[in-house]
Amino acid sequence: MGLKVAKFGGSSVADALQINKIKNIIANDEDIKYVVVSAPGKRFSEDSKVTDLLYLCKTHIEHNLPYQQIFQVICDRFMAVKVNLGVDVDLTAEFAEIKKNLEAGASADYIASRGEYLNARLIAAFLGFDFVDAASMVRFDEKGKFMEDLTNKTIEKELSKHEKAVVPGFYGAKIDGNVKTFSRGGSDITGALIARAMGADVYENWTDVSGFLMADPRIVKDPKPISTISYKELRELSYMGASVLHEDAIYPARIANIPINIRNTNKPEDPGTMITAEPAKLEDGQIISGIAGSKGYTVVNVCKTGLSNEKGFLRRMAGVLEDNDITIEHIPSGIDTVSAVLSDKAIDGRLDEIVESLQQMLKPDHIDTSDNMALIATVGMGMSSRLGVSATLFTALAQAGVNVRMIDQGSSEMNIIVGVENKDFETAIRAIYNAFVK
Repeated sequence: MGLKVAKFGGSSVADALQINKIKNIIANDEDIKYVVVSAPGKRFSEDSKVTDLLYLCKTHIEHNLPYQQIFQVICDRFMAVKVNLGVDVDLTAEFAEIKKNLEAGASADYIASRGEYLNARLIAAFLGFDFVDAASMVRFDEKGKFMEDLTNKTIEKELSKHEKAVVPGFYGAKIDGNVKTFSRGGSDITGALIARAMGADVYENWTDVSGFLMADPRIVKDPKPISTISYKELRELSYMGASVLHEDAIYPARIANIPINIRNTNKPEDPGTMITAEPAKLEDGQIISGIAGSKGYTVVNVCKTGLSNEKGFLRRMAGVLEDNDITIEHIPSGIDTVSAVLSDKAIDGRLDEIVESLQQMLKPDHIDTSDNMALIATVGMGMSSRLGVSATLFTALAQAGVNVRMIDQGSSEMNIIVGVENKDFETAIRAIYNAFVK
């Protein structure tokens, strides 16, 4: 018998029907002791998330606009959940308290957090679990900086008093008691923090997908699911644009070596994806774990004879980019050349200005740029121990008619990154996938 912490996202707690699914999941797994919930998400595509409606109320008040109709929509939604679940929770008093604080100028953090708070109250009553407010455990200092060690100790001390509990995600409180939220996706962080503090055997993250896929399903038809992936591999895929958990949401569980299981509330029979500290043994013949990429990059190529012997060249180049608040995504180099791969979003239309600054600082023979670039990462721990991986990848791209403009391989040999033109992005991903996934 182990201990599990289960976090249920917005789509999993959107209405009473979804919450009933949660009850069935928990009833079939006695190891789930602590449950973290988000605010209600969208019930259908045109619906609104409760958190967005709460932010909208705050905005209306700040601009002296009527907010009551929006607030009533929120109240009606929670009342419908209460009635359909058949629970005894005094929502009328809760609504009155929130409205009073809203009109008194309560912070946006407080207002936004009430979606998780109310949902956790209802779900705790429905499951027969204790309700424990995250504001009593998750700590921030007076400047709003997260206090990791204190939070870990406080969670352990408080939840040890409860055999089973429901905790609202997304927020905590400063030392003075004022509510402070994490960034969006903060409920994932709360779940990981509780898993770490309570020494969970597994942290289950329940959402509306059955784990991660080896490639974007909008590009590759029916890509295979990823059954197990290491934290390191996941970081590589996430960095290159894959829709996975944010690093902040993974960190607390990762440092405690707690596996994270991504599960589907609507298909609880699916095993999902297990994220582990160490890479799993891949299936026979499988070399890669996944493929991810994104468009919107520019490559700045700096050429100068004797560059490799010039001390401080890279430092000065990085300094110019730092002064322009630009992070270097990748930096391939040769004996007389060095290239900086930059995000178009970071460049923000200032390419000519940046090139001019580089020319003044570096005195190169010449600088040329290539825009409309996309980066694609092929990731897998199994790549370093297999012969012919690069040959397979580049042969596939050549046969698909894709011109590779840049190649970069990490020192861990866990990934190969290629730069292609934006127009070749989807073709390249399909070609790589078909070459490695049988």
